Amino acid sequence: MPRPIVPLMVLVLAAPGADCGPHLPLSATFKGHEKFAALEALARHRNWRNLPIGDRLAAVALEFVGTPYESYTLEIHDHIESPSANLLGLDCWTFFEVCLGFARMLESPRDQYAPDDLLRQIEHTRYRGGTCHGNYLDRIHYLAEWFQDNQRRGTIHDLTRSFPHRRMPPQCGEMTRLWRHYRYLKYNPDLRKGMARHEQRLNQIHVHMVPKGAVATIEPRLRNGDIIGIARHDHGSFCSHVGIIITDRDGARRFMHASSTRRKVVIDTTISSYLQRHRKHAGILVARPK
Repeated sequence: MPRPIVPLMVLVLAAPGADCGPHLPLSATFKGHEKFAALEALARHRNWRNLPIGDRLAAVALEFVGTPYESYTLEIHDHIESPSANLLGLDCWTFFEVCLGFARMLESPRDQYAPDDLLRQIEHTRYRGGTCHGNYLDRIHYLAEWFQDNQRRGTIHDLTRSFPHRRMPPQCGEMTRLWRHYRYLKYNPDLRKGMARHEQRLNQIHVHMVPKGAVATIEPRLRNGDIIGIARHDHGSFCSHVGIIITDRDGARRFMHASSTRRKVVIDTTISSYLQRHRKHAGILVARPK
């Protein structure tokens, strides 16, 4: 089919990343300027930059408690893919991603940070190889691949196989089956073929998890800011959910996440207790930010 004509007024060729193709303007890609400014001021006041990366990530995350849950916030255009963030409404993926991006952003000393600084960090972790070229398929859509891609590029340590673990069966296919729910896939049929190829490739990789029954045993070894993928039993994807570890004053490793059932960001029970709530929960993947 012919390539769709896109109004030139929506295209910019510069930031967030250099030489990364067309991007949408900041007015389309970023929401929550006041929240960003308040977080930046708090980070300076509390000197978050000097915290270890996991504690820094956790400090950022705690400022999002109660933020409304909002799904499909990354489906922002019919054709052009661009790094984006909505600090006013988060789903499980964008919650950990924004917190990680903000924590990483603070490592570079600046007189003042801007939303573009956060978007650059999000681009680095969200897109395969760290760069968005304006194509929807540049984005990493499955958490298991996010772990592998960011491990390879040194963003995280994938710790899953340092604990008792087992390999998961190949089970990617959710995006192509549910393409009507995704704006880009709905309006660009050719992307569905590309997504199917990605899913076929991902079904060939080795994905491991810590089984649910072993999580209570390894729980004391988890740290503030560890990224936890919730592995699933049923087909569709390797993981059904994601959040981070928050260590409370008693030393309990609690699961913090954007909850679709409670419709907001919450600090939940311990991760081992959380897994027991649903039969489809098979175990966890564990990543530690670097």
